[in-house]
Amino acid sequence: MKKIRKAVFPVAGLGSRFLPATKAQPKEMLPIVDKPLIQYAVEEAVAAGITEMIFITGRNKRAIEDHFDKAYELEVELEAAGKAALLEFVRNVIPKNITCIYIRQSAPLGLGHAVLCARPVVGDEPFAVLLADDFMDVDAGQTPVLAQMTAVFEREGASLLAVQEVPRADTKQYGIVSVTPYRANLEQVDSIVEKPAPENAPSTLAVVGRYVLTNRIFDYLEGLGKGAGGEIQLTDGIAALMQAERVLAYRYTGTRYDCGSKLGYLKATVAMGRKHPETGPEFSKYLLQIK
Repeated sequence: MKKIRKAVFPVAGLGSRFLPATKAQPKEMLPIVDKPLIQYAVEEAVAAGITEMIFITGRNKRAIEDHFDKAYELEVELEAAGKAALLEFVRNVIPKNITCIYIRQSAPLGLGHAVLCARPVVGDEPFAVLLADDFMDVDAGQTPVLAQMTAVFEREGASLLAVQEVPRADTKQYGIVSVTPYRANLEQVDSIVEKPAPENAPSTLAVVGRYVLTNRIFDYLEGLGKGAGGEIQLTDGIAALMQAERVLAYRYTGTRYDCGSKLGYLKATVAMGRKHPETGPEFSKYLLQIK
């Protein structure tokens, strides 16, 4: 079974839930303590052994390219100021063996269309998809979520969707699956539907922002029309793929924060602020003092 070497990051969205903060900067560049969301997602991909990062971008997303590029002027300033630790930090935003590729999504046609834009670069390989605003945290010593999934893919050879239980009232915000038990933390997907109303949802098991997909998904995405919200939905492509090959739902180990929402973003900031080596002890002490 081929190893996963390529990851797709759909980053063309407007981030309208965070306006005006996202008026002039991508939502993926919002910081959690001292690193932007997109960097955490890329680090998760690197930890899974991925070496090619494919960013599907849109207008006003140049900051993402700049973040992963060399910053000559900044490095010169830091070197002149003798700030060696900061200089090293800036130089190692991304490892030197990683390739970053940027593809412009011409119009906001949905997640399925964004993934399809990556086809010329992905080719005939299996690949991962990471949504940066689904922030995945694991405890020290635990395997990062995408690395958990690539290990399962190498064993099973089937497309994988990261899933978690959600309140029934929230099914209208997610792709929802019905499943048949298969193995520990792993189930066969029987059906998938995009954003069903709570009364119509087949379950409360929601797909969240990590996928490992076979390249066959592209054939089905290419033939799709517009689905929910007038967009080309990745969920519809997966539903079609399931008619040809099995798709598995993976119950990952870790904590997801929905950083596409203000509340989820604040929760992630607090959680990581408590873990951060510089801020952790004092910030935790401060939180205990809040009434």
